[in-house]
Amino acid sequence: MRVVPGEWTASAVRFVGRHREPVVVQTLRSAAAATIAYVVALRVSPESAPLTAPLTALLVVQVTLYATIKTGIRRVNSVVAGVVIAIGFSVLMGLTWWSLGLIILASLVVGHLVRVSEFVPEVAISAMLVLGVTRVGDTAWARVLETVIGAVVGLTFNLLLAPPVWVEAAGESIEDLARRVRQLMLRMGEEAAGRTPVDHATARLHEARRLDHDIVEVDAALQQAEDSLRLNPRVREGLLHRVVLRTGLDTLEICTVVLRVLARSLTDLAKEREPEPLFAPETGAALERLLSEIADAVVSFAVLVTTDVSVSAESAETRLATELRAATATRDKLAQLLLAEIQQDAAQWQLHGAVLTEVNRILDELDTEHRSRRLLEELDRCTREERERMPRLTRLRKHLKRVRVPGRNRKAVSRRSM
Repeated sequence: MRVVPGEWTASAVRFVGRHREPVVVQTLRSAAAATIAYVVALRVSPESAPLTAPLTALLVVQVTLYATIKTGIRRVNSVVAGVVIAIGFSVLMGLTWWSLGLIILASLVVGHLVRVSEFVPEVAISAMLVLGVTRVGDTAWARVLETVIGAVVGLTFNLLLAPPVWVEAAGESIEDLARRVRQLMLRMGEEAAGRTPVDHATARLHEARRLDHDIVEVDAALQQAEDSLRLNPRVREGLLHRVVLRTGLDTLEICTVVLRVLARSLTDLAKEREPEPLFAPETGAALERLLSEIADAVVSFAVLVTTDVSVSAESAETRLATELRAATATRDKLAQLLLAEIQQDAAQWQLHGAVLTEVNRILDELDTEHRSRRLLEELDRCTREERERMPRLTRLRKHLKRVRVPGRNRKAVSRRSM
């Protein structure tokens, strides 16, 4: 396939135009850090092509600033250990198939000894890469210098140019999860209102179970977002953002678990009732309407926890409260209809009661008062743990607040006197 220059230029422009997206920002940061490390190494290292420096910079530059600070030292240690091992092997025996096997074995053992944690494989990777480009013992120590240059450039790059914040990507993942939950609820409500074959009810149960895998993916995206908020100078109230997103995902996870139990109850009810409908026509219609209203509330809840603009958040909270009130009224009507059915035929009263209990649990989890109480509890817990973990930093923050307050008071007094 032939690439037209104009098309390539347009693609590059579109890529650069997306500079606010975290993936693009991280790509540009990695490329820039590696290039700067190579330029510095060209001036300092005796090698004509000091490629170890940009390689180390790429290894050190992390997705988030918190990850850089947390794992940077271990990563640098792993790279340096691999380089030192490669230097020894290059001096003694060079690169052969059996020396490659020995260097991998030695690197993995040394990686555990120097306690580089999850970066043990990188000791072997660094050793192999350096061994591949280092054949002469006299030039091997230049690789150590290049490694230090790459590490310093990578760490400095992350400190001076803060990595991107991945909150928006995590919010999109949470909203996508909520929409998948909504679609499943709508299908379950439509089937519950009519004659539901057992295989259809079982299929909905399998769909509900597959939501567990979606939660794992969303949790990974949220973990990345939480790391990007920690120690990031571009972010204010990072703890609040982290707690809001985390408690929001926890609530959605509970809702998916309850939804899976609800799908199981409907599947058991389909087995008991086959070939009859699951519920009487009026009861089935009420359950369908209730699940539809709860489904809308789940999406509104996701929008609420991922919205950082006060006006939009207030609108989302109002919409959620309205939808929950409507769902509560429908729930009360459904409870009366189920009671009437049980009084006429009590054969499946346990399954009918289970359905009502499960929708009650979802409504309780989405309740705004319940969420506010849980959010405050989580904030108190995180703040208390942070104080206990870093008491000196806590005292420094208190001291800075005491210093700032008189300045604010003087400004306020001067404004009043004008």
